[in-house]
Amino acid sequence: MENKPIARKLRLLSQLMELHVVNPFKIKSIANAAFNVDKLPYPVASKPFEELEKISGIGKSVAAKIIELVQTGTMVEMEELLAATPGGVVEMMAIKGIGAKKVATIWHEMGIETVGELFYACNENRLIEAKGFGLKTQDDIRKAIEFKMASSGKFLYAQVEPEADRLMDKLKGIFTNALIDFAGEYRRLCEIVNELIVIVGSRDQDIASQSILHSDLLNNLSVKEHRITGETDNGLKVVINVVEKRFFFRTLFIQTGNDEHVKAVLGRGGDDADQPENEELIYQKAGLEFIRPELREGTTFIERAAKKQLPRLISFNDLKGTLHNHSTWSDGINTVEEMAVYCRDELKLEYLGMCDHSKSAFYAKGLSIERVLQQQEEIDHLNKKLDGFHIFKGIESDILNDGSLDYPDEILKKFDFVVASVHTNLKMSEEKATERLIKAIENPYTTILGHPTGRLLLSRNGYTFDYKKVIDACAANNVVIEINANPLRLDLDWRWHQYALEKGVWLSINPDAHRNEGFLDMHYGVIVARKGGLYKERCLNALSLQEITQVFKTQKK
Repeated sequence: MENKPIARKLRLLSQLMELHVVNPFKIKSIANAAFNVDKLPYPVASKPFEELEKISGIGKSVAAKIIELVQTGTMVEMEELLAATPGGVVEMMAIKGIGAKKVATIWHEMGIETVGELFYACNENRLIEAKGFGLKTQDDIRKAIEFKMASSGKFLYAQVEPEADRLMDKLKGIFTNALIDFAGEYRRLCEIVNELIVIVGSRDQDIASQSILHSDLLNNLSVKEHRITGETDNGLKVVINVVEKRFFFRTLFIQTGNDEHVKAVLGRGGDDADQPENEELIYQKAGLEFIRPELREGTTFIERAAKKQLPRLISFNDLKGTLHNHSTWSDGINTVEEMAVYCRDELKLEYLGMCDHSKSAFYAKGLSIERVLQQQEEIDHLNKKLDGFHIFKGIESDILNDGSLDYPDEILKKFDFVVASVHTNLKMSEEKATERLIKAIENPYTTILGHPTGRLLLSRNGYTFDYKKVIDACAANNVVIEINANPLRLDLDWRWHQYALEKGVWLSINPDAHRNEGFLDMHYGVIVARKGGLYKERCLNALSLQEITQVFKTQKK
């Protein structure tokens, strides 16, 4: 065995010991030994114990570990510490700019156990308040995680959007008379994008292809039969298909919808549109109303299109207010007043729902009963002060392991509305998790079920439960389901929006904002809501101030 692998495992052992707060002198001796072994000009694996213990910076204890490592390929102490450490915590130690000491703080003091949770905490600005961290460290960690996520070849829609806008601007600068549009996952508004597909329709394919190849649009360009591939600076794969103008809309249609959708439309007669002047003609030939790109997943909306019963999809302008937001009372950055003024003056909204964390969320400065009452006094004062705007008193109440909420009824009834969310113990069996959620839904004070699965896209799988039973329970108890607009969540998953709507359940596009800029995430919430087929008539925060006030009053009765 060479020195480097031995040094690497000794270094890992010292880091694990630091994570578990082992004797600091022992940690230092192992770390020093790892450094010394790495620099030795001869292989330590060939040395007997008697010689190893005499090497400067090694000694008897480390010599024994090296012998154990050479003979077995591991160390019992290291394996025991690894077994006692969540895999996500070990993974954090590989992030550039974060050592074992900081990981220990993140794990033990903040309760964060995965890289995804850490990334989410960075976006919520929670790291800057932890000992040994600051704004720069938090930003460096966030960027390092983004780079790591990108290396998997998968990107959040929110990460792709600015790249796509820049690329489109450059393409339009090169081709002033060409037809250009996006296709594939990005045009369908998928929450995860594997590659960005662009269709360019030109009178001369050869000239257009050569123009792209000789541009600085992308890195690592290659071409095969007018299909050009490359990547952006952050590693996003881009495919540009150059076609003759007369085939542009047919190609755009074929490369936008998923295979099942395209096959179904062409099979109904859409194939008769050989050189269509627009995509609408393809659907017309198939006897269908035009289906928006975001709905082109499978055949879900095809029968409705045949009956001209497609929904008028919700838009950002349909939203009248914003619910589920966090201020400086818990883990937010802006005060309640700052958030209210921003929503009123910048976003032209009618109301704000404050939902700071409840008392169980110690990691996010959750509100004790005393602080709940103090915040409500402040909101009463602000509602008298602010003209043409209203702040609703809400809370994001933790759903405890048994499904109960973490305030007594006499406190819950003081809120205008309650968002009930799971934040801990995400590894229950499907049966137990379903029971837990249904009990919370059946609580008469629960207004909205918050981010139902608890997923963090590209980093943490969601909470496993029986979707149909939970959605049915929401229908039976008049509980709204949240579409959490944070680009890392986008939860409830769009694939369940139609089932919820068919059952009579309302949805609410909630930004879960922790600062004023976070309200802009409603843009992504609207995108995923459109993908799920949501229309304004069934979106809670598309109601006017007068309408939603009545809804909250009715539920409280």
